Amino acid sequence: MGVHGFAQSADALYADRESLPSARRAAAIWNDDAQRDPSSFEPAWKLARVCYWLGTHAPEQERRGYLERGVASAQRAARLQPARPEGHFWAAATMGALAEGYGLRAGLKYRKPIREALETSLRIDPSFMAGSPDRALGRYYHKVPGLFGGSMTRAEQHLRASLRYDAQSPLTHYFLAELLVDLRRPADARAELQLVLDAPLEGEWAPEGRNYKQLAAARLATLR
Repeated sequence: MGVHGFAQSADALYADRESLPSARRAAAIWNDDAQRDPSSFEPAWKLARVCYWLGTHAPEQERRGYLERGVASAQRAARLQPARPEGHFWAAATMGALAEGYGLRAGLKYRKPIREALETSLRIDPSFMAGSPDRALGRYYHKVPGLFGGSMTRAEQHLRASLRYDAQSPLTHYFLAELLVDLRRPADARAELQLVLDAPLEGEWAPEGRNYKQLAAARLATLR
């Protein structure tokens, strides 16, 4: 099978990423492609993307390794094609997962690089992956403490900006609901959670959508 065939195979495996063996196989193919041709942009950013999935869905003891590999691969992609959003965005996403999952030191280490990478991807293409740069910046400003540059106001602005590109995004509505809970606007938060439950499941984001529908149902059941 040629390189093109491998790429198609890896894309199909990634589409089936809810099966961890499929996601691991996609990662192995893109890793092999990236090692075979270190100057190739496509396997570099796609490896980072699947490492983000594995770093947030694989068994706990495997996650950090995947995320760290994802950061390195995304940063390589950003160096290879600095005018494309993929490398910058997936660098931010993998660093963000490390920052959220591995304590204050990781949060402080990655805080500035995450923001800079997301701002770069936003400048390059605000519509990238249906408004993902704004969505991720909204999450960033929500989760970073105010003392270190977080802002509930900016978080809401970015999340609502993201909805211009996909008004039914279950991810964006869920992040907005969490923000509204912290802003003590429970009625608004419940409305956002209901939008998550009502959103159609379609396209490349369907696996993430299923995740957030489960989270929204659980959160709605406990929100007073």
